[in-house]
Amino acid sequence: MNGAWEVVIGLEIHAQLATSSKIFSGASTAYGAEPNTQACLVDLGYPGVLPVLNKDVVRMATMFGLAVNATVAPRSVFARKNYFYPDLPKGYQISQFELPIVEFGELFITDADGNEKRIGITRAHLEEDAGKSVHEGLDKSSGIDLNRAGTPLLEIVSEPDLRSAKEAVAYMRKIHTIVRYLGISDGNMQEGSFRCDANVSVRPRGQEELGTRAELKNLNSFRFVERAINIEVERQIEVIEDGGEVVQETRLYDSVKDETRSMRSKEEANDYRYFPDPDLLPVEIDAAYIEAVRETLPELPAAKQQRFVADYGLREDDAAILTASRALADFFEDVVAATQGKAQGTANFVIGDLAGALNRDGLDIEQSPVSAAALAGLLDRIKDNTISGKIAKEVFEAMWVGEGTADDIIEAKGLKQITDSSAIEAIVDKVIAANPGQVAEYKAGKDKLIGFFVGQVMKETGGKANPGQVNQVLKQKLS
Repeated sequence: MNGAWEVVIGLEIHAQLATSSKIFSGASTAYGAEPNTQACLVDLGYPGVLPVLNKDVVRMATMFGLAVNATVAPRSVFARKNYFYPDLPKGYQISQFELPIVEFGELFITDADGNEKRIGITRAHLEEDAGKSVHEGLDKSSGIDLNRAGTPLLEIVSEPDLRSAKEAVAYMRKIHTIVRYLGISDGNMQEGSFRCDANVSVRPRGQEELGTRAELKNLNSFRFVERAINIEVERQIEVIEDGGEVVQETRLYDSVKDETRSMRSKEEANDYRYFPDPDLLPVEIDAAYIEAVRETLPELPAAKQQRFVADYGLREDDAAILTASRALADFFEDVVAATQGKAQGTANFVIGDLAGALNRDGLDIEQSPVSAAALAGLLDRIKDNTISGKIAKEVFEAMWVGEGTADDIIEAKGLKQITDSSAIEAIVDKVIAANPGQVAEYKAGKDKLIGFFVGQVMKETGGKANPGQVNQVLKQKLS
């Protein structure tokens, strides 16, 4: 990136709230239904119908506000945001404007230099989603699916504190983790449950005044967020350095062409003619309600990470990986509780072998074919020297495809580790006798050849010899 320029980024993240019904109607929010089968008269904007606020969205917004150390407003107001889209039947969107439910929050990310950096959260407000325009399979026509109309959203608006695409992704990941920990959103980006708009501008380094921003709309993957921001930054710098001016506008990121392109000029707040919705009362929240919600908060990622380091002695990086997902953290703790093995060894297996298998097969931890109890059974066999760590990998793969428990597989495949000293000594003697040249080199000072001898013994035993005993016997015999 050109060092003469500073990048300024703010994100508007839209998290779909995990309610069973919509924000102002009783229609279902279930994903995947046939088009226009989950839109009632309220969602369709019929004359004479009245919205009724879903109380769960207030609770969920309050949970988020507390989780990011924000102020939960004692009084917030719903407003009508007026604009025309084909998939917005009422001609306006019910949102919050001057008095949002959450303000002045914060969270912390790690910047490029490894330092902790505070990112301000301006506000988080409640609103309804619009419908969806459909183009696929309709030849040259477009269709409108209003199933999503009225789905509750929490829009989370950051301060313009982000200075790179990587920082933007780090912040977005933190928000994603928090809403999933709280259970207020499933965070499914493929289904549109978690997406963001990025406000991007550049300015000469050292300048206080912000540059003209462009808004990148509806980015629905962490990879697209990073790529779209970097491309837009390059575009803006090129425009300015060529003597032009950046225009305030809304742009779309095209992942196929790997470019951003103009959609429309950027609206200002006055273009939307906001005014309080006359059909909805202000939302009033007292201190007792806030404290009651606070009591329901789970242990949050930062606190859990610190506890994993303090209580289990895990490395910081490993604790961060395990606590990035509440479900993964719970799985890890279930394994540790079921086995007396070392927590770091459990972490290594969960982060390495288990996570690798999940990624390979495109599964979430909740879908793991190997349960926490079953994995604990495998790790116990390593601890009691029934099998080696290497053999454990083979056993795990067999467990993954449903061949049985660790004990069943070890017995059926004859994988028990050789721990009999006399048997190991006999094989070591055979290996030493077969490699006189390497023996001479080892005795002449090439200590690293011990790995060669260990490998030969393991080859002779099909990987079943206890590696620790093999090392010990080899060193005795070769001394």
